[in-house]
Amino acid sequence: MAAPVSRRTIGQLLKQGWNEIPEIIASTGLALVGAGLATIGCYNYTKNDGDNKRYKMTYVVMRPDDPRVQKIRKD
Repeated sequence: MAAPVSRRTIGQLLKQGWNEIPEIIASTGLALVGAGLATIGCYNYTKNDGDNKRYKMTYVVMRPDDPRVQKIRKD
């Protein structure tokens, strides 16, 4: 004899999880939000050339035809 198959939706599972283990459900939600914000932050860092620091510990010599020369900040 086969076991009865339950057809639960994601909403029902989340509701049951919130009733049984609210700490895990809440921390999982916050972890997903944090991962999303970290991804957006890393994307913006690379998009805005975040590695272009005003003061560096070592000198870097670049040729005039290097494309990074156009991004040098002159604050």
